[in-house]
Amino acid sequence: MSADGHEHEHEHEHQHRPGGWHRLKHALTPHSHDSAGKVDSAMESSREGLRALWISLLVLGVTAAVQVVIVLFSGSVALLGDTLHNVADALTAVPLGVAFLVGRRAATRAYTYGFGRAEDLAGIVIILVIAASAALAGWTAVVRLLDPQPMTHIPWVAAAGVVGFAGNELVARYRIAVGRRIGSAALVADGLHARTDGFTSLAVVVAAAGAFVGWQWADPAVGLAITVAILFVLKDAAREIYRRLMDAVDPALIDAADACLRRVAGVRDVSRIRMRWIGHRLHAEADIVVAADLSLIQAHEVAADAEHQLTHHVPRLTAATVHTDPACHVGPDVHAGLSHRRQLTGT
Repeated sequence: MSADGHEHEHEHEHQHRPGGWHRLKHALTPHSHDSAGKVDSAMESSREGLRALWISLLVLGVTAAVQVVIVLFSGSVALLGDTLHNVADALTAVPLGVAFLVGRRAATRAYTYGFGRAEDLAGIVIILVIAASAALAGWTAVVRLLDPQPMTHIPWVAAAGVVGFAGNELVARYRIAVGRRIGSAALVADGLHARTDGFTSLAVVVAAAGAFVGWQWADPAVGLAITVAILFVLKDAAREIYRRLMDAVDPALIDAADACLRRVAGVRDVSRIRMRWIGHRLHAEADIVVAADLSLIQAHEVAADAEHQLTHHVPRLTAATVHTDPACHVGPDVHAGLSHRRQLTGT
């Protein structure tokens, strides 16, 4: 007995971001409670992610334009490098934007869970770009230590660093906030990436201050410090993407689902709960125990109620499959024995 594909739209404080292109099927008694509103909500979560990317690109574009103007006035090669670095890193929004678009495609017979995993693939690209940024920053700092160069037009360079930091930090806060709201680990990682760019720009300000007082070594020294900071950000972002790829979920979500199921009338016990992220949407499978004397219709009703309550009370859970076991036959080992007996006896 299973309840599957049940989707609803509501606006609790946890704000679910559901999906509408696939339904999980149980072999015994499938049933459906689809809602067009749920599909609209799922599309809106992807639209919100895309909107965050385009607004971020606009902000970073303006930031880069201001820096280019200052580069033309100051002639600073270091600032030019930082500007080009910011522009290149801003383009990481492109693979993530493509992933959001791909994730909106309907499920197929080959991709039965849809295309939400494209976000995780985009997250890998973002991780690689952050790693490349750290390598480039570290290499540049070492070269500057070995071959120090005096900094000119220091006030202009410092001003450009402030502009770069402000623009990147604004984008970072926005992307991280939206990513956490819709459950997109890739968008959060991209926000952390923008933050590393802000640190790099801020390092230009610190280096300019050092150069102002005659400390030519300040530029490469600060560059090395920023490289270390980028590595810490890389570690956090990589860990987030790794956990998503390995189907890790917050244990608090499992606890919430377990407590929710145990409150459902007719549920005697909860045998197993599994959850996984597909893009920025959460899916669940649960085994519950019910009284052995329930009719097929009654057990079905308990499963349907359990699935409905799950999607209402677990944040960002958009679909669930609920399997019911009679109290006298609980667990996969019992299922295997029952199957073998039926194959032998034909009953």
